[in-house]
Amino acid sequence: MQIPTPARSIWVRIFVSPDEPRLRAGWRLAIQTVLMLILFICTTIPLVILSQFAGTSEDGLVLLTSVIELIAITLSIFLARRFLDRRSFGSLGLKLDRWTLFDLLAGIAITLLMMGGIFLAMHLLGWIRVGGFTWQAEPPGTVLGRGLLILFGFVLVGWNEELLSRGYHLQTLASGLNLYWGVVLSSLIFGILHMLNPSASWVSTLGIVLAGLFLACGYLGTRQLWLPIGLHIGWNFFEGPVFGFSGPDLWTGGPFGPEAGLIVLPALALGVLLVYAYSRARRRLNPGKAVTEPGRPA
Repeated sequence: MQIPTPARSIWVRIFVSPDEPRLRAGWRLAIQTVLMLILFICTTIPLVILSQFAGTSEDGLVLLTSVIELIAITLSIFLARRFLDRRSFGSLGLKLDRWTLFDLLAGIAITLLMMGGIFLAMHLLGWIRVGGFTWQAEPPGTVLGRGLLILFGFVLVGWNEELLSRGYHLQTLASGLNLYWGVVLSSLIFGILHMLNPSASWVSTLGIVLAGLFLACGYLGTRQLWLPIGLHIGWNFFEGPVFGFSGPDLWTGGPFGPEAGLIVLPALALGVLLVYAYSRARRRLNPGKAVTEPGRPA
């Protein structure tokens, strides 16, 4: 005789997941967000005071902001993953193995081809011309030092935003809804979070949402965050310090950058094909590895 399962109260249905004894995905996201904001505020105050005494430069302030975000995002997700999700931090897609470096470098190489393609197209259309190189106007040591500082800042940004968007947001939403809505909603949130960027508009927000879908392809192809982190680092680095873009705003995105222009569409199409090709080759060289749904027990 089968013993009937007791009916769940309305409060339990509202707050507790039907699959296992933990909060529903929406509550876990809300708590992680509040915790992240608290950590951001608590971290900002002492670091800003310290920067005032140290006389931090503009590049230093940008780097300082990334460090603050690093602490707030990483610690809040670590705590949420451990105590709310009841999963390990590494299960978000942070496994360290022989593919880690390959994924990072592949992501950077793919975005080099994407941004290089944009630059070449604009050059052939006569929108830009090469007038010189930075090291011709400044000492090479200065250029190298500043370039490494900027690159380090973009490494932090790549980690921060991918851990949050393709890591916690996508995978927590997928555990509460499904993978499709996890990808779509996390990409929408990713676009909304960039609305405060300088020169942002609804067009740039739509471009960032599409970029979020592209970065999600990197996660879906490997089920690790290293490829999208590499894509994010390379995208920012090659878009700004290496190439830089100008031309008709409709195509180039104007002050915001290619994300707000039509030129981003063929670039993203190329990026998706390259990510697919890399992920397929990766699976062929690493057969027999099971792929589990984000948020579900392996």
